[in-house]
Amino acid sequence: MRRAPNDRLKEDTMPQIVILPHAKLCPDGAVIEAPAGKSICDILLENDIDIEHACEKSCACTTCHVLVREGIESLNEATELEEDMLDKAWGLEAVSRLSCQSIVAEADLVVEIPKYTINQVSEGSH
Repeated sequence: MRRAPNDRLKEDTMPQIVILPHAKLCPDGAVIEAPAGKSICDILLENDIDIEHACEKSCACTTCHVLVREGIESLNEATELEEDMLDKAWGLEAVSRLSCQSIVAEADLVVEIPKYTINQVSEGSH
């Protein structure tokens, strides 16, 4: 069976994550190839974007909180534990996810790393 050129393209291309600029972690922003089945957190770390992950990606803190501006519907569904943790995140929005719990599927994503984590807000308030 012969495939249309567009079918082949979709098959051979990996989803991408567009990281919006973040003053400390990624000042110029970035576009990263994102293998399906990996967490956003792991993908960022593998690409030298040092997102905080104080609990070592065990869904026990909110330091890896991200805002998924595009493509959130393609991610795995948030668990009740993740939702409970997100309630403690700085700058919570409807598109908030913990990057350690957000598994990339086949769709491209646009991700914003919030300016602060709960750790930075606490440290800055002294």
